[in-house]
Amino acid sequence: MASTLAILLLGISSLADAHGFLKNVQVNGKTYPAWQVGQDDFVKPPPLRYVRKLKDNGAVPDFTSKDITCGVGGNTPAEGIIELKAGDKVQMIWDQWGSSHSGPVMTYLAHCANDDCKSFKGDNGKIWVKIDQLAYNPSASPAWASDLLRVQGAKWSVTIPPKLAPGEYLLRHEILGLHVADKRMGAQFYPSCTQIRVTQGGTAQLPEGVAFPGAYSPDDGQGILTPLWKVQQGLIKYVAPGGEVWAEAAPNANRAGP
Repeated sequence: MASTLAILLLGISSLADAHGFLKNVQVNGKTYPAWQVGQDDFVKPPPLRYVRKLKDNGAVPDFTSKDITCGVGGNTPAEGIIELKAGDKVQMIWDQWGSSHSGPVMTYLAHCANDDCKSFKGDNGKIWVKIDQLAYNPSASPAWASDLLRVQGAKWSVTIPPKLAPGEYLLRHEILGLHVADKRMGAQFYPSCTQIRVTQGGTAQLPEGVAFPGAYSPDDGQGILTPLWKVQQGLIKYVAPGGEVWAEAAPNANRAGP
């Protein structure tokens, strides 16, 4: 019985290790805690957090639903907002990331209506603009962006566009795991939304972007319905979903693309 229980617990542990969530955000040497999955639900009163609540550390089950906007958790605005300047680097720190969950890493911005993120959900309209992306580079080591995130200690740096106009924004950061993307709706998206206030910047306004939900098609054979092995054997030229990176975005802070 003890042996069986040990095996069961090991299996549960291994399953948990296969997922991940955004744990902290660092800007200019200061750490801003994200929603602590498995802990914050039990803390009263709720602690100050700067990233919107997540239900668990798993992927969004239906990436055509509104859960894809900011993750499964109700898309409830956080109490905190991170103040920074255009051009600042933001380090996204995950609790962990599994080596088998290879895929691209992408980050988007949406301007909160009326510069008020606490009354903004971002789940309607083409308001999300990609500012950061790495996907698959067979000449790099590791080739997949999410594997680079893993070897960097589950960390990813994002530069706020240097010419971005001041205001309140949602910073939507995600990993796409393609390890079971050989079946329709098998791709695993792990998004999160951090609330930021740009206090100093330029005059650049975000252009029309993509909608969440809406941007990700389960039939996208180049970016979503895309088995890892076909990409790695050169049978598919991988194209990350969600459109192009904005022309005003800074160079990728992790490595050169793609």
